Amino acid sequence: MIQINNLAFSYGSAEVLRNISMNLEPGRIYGLLGENGVGKTTLLTLLCGLKKCGAGTIDIDGRDPYRRDPGLLSELCYLPDEVAPENDRAASWAAGRGRFWPGFTMERFYEIMRVFENDPSKKMNAMSSGQLKKTYISFALACNTRYIFLDEPTNGLDIPSKAQFRTAILKYTPEDSTIVISTHQVRDLEDIIDPIIILDRQDVLLNASVEEITSKLYFDYSSTLNPASLYSEQLPGGFIQVYPNIGKKDCKINVEALFNTVHKNKDLVKRLFSNEQNI
Repeated sequence: MIQINNLAFSYGSAEVLRNISMNLEPGRIYGLLGENGVGKTTLLTLLCGLKKCGAGTIDIDGRDPYRRDPGLLSELCYLPDEVAPENDRAASWAAGRGRFWPGFTMERFYEIMRVFENDPSKKMNAMSSGQLKKTYISFALACNTRYIFLDEPTNGLDIPSKAQFRTAILKYTPEDSTIVISTHQVRDLEDIIDPIIILDRQDVLLNASVEEITSKLYFDYSSTLNPASLYSEQLPGGFIQVYPNIGKKDCKINVEALFNTVHKNKDLVKRLFSNEQNI
């Protein structure tokens, strides 16, 4: 269990995160969304102990990640957005790095590389950006850790590779793992992220499961605008619109429309999901 309490962080005088509190539970794939500069990457680096909290606390199974306890670090894996083209073959690089994670196996690394149709014998600095990204993703998942933090993992991946990524995440992560994926590519991950966290500047606008979201907001594709719509966007043949789910009807979430709805109605949505009042 990850517990974040009143977390704050600044770069000099520039405050990035303020009074952030949330719990991240086992067995979940969290989608971390937000505009550029709201602190998504900063939050991930705080979670894995690369930065120290300016105020507040992060508790992972009773331990502070910034203390760099080897037992905790062996259960964490963080993959940044930008990855280095090492002058080494993927297999030998993975074998050397994998020694730091007790759960890592080369067999799993090879298997995930096959899912991505990627060649482990190829030198990493001779790979395309997409092949290199898939190598790092394969390694991160082969570490078999309880906590996995991924920053924009589908950047640089082509369409088939994005489908392979979804397959790999669902197949090669422990059932009790806590996965946090920061992304702008919401359509790439719409079918696997649950719950969804939306960060604003120095605030958490939303932290809710898909079930909770669709119980309170209705995502509608229609040729007619609903006067109660909180957000609408014209599409060929009609609109995607979001409005209060008064009748508790079943619907499928559209994460991009959700994001725009939340940003257009920040205070209202926060009240709705904090159960302070109904719309």
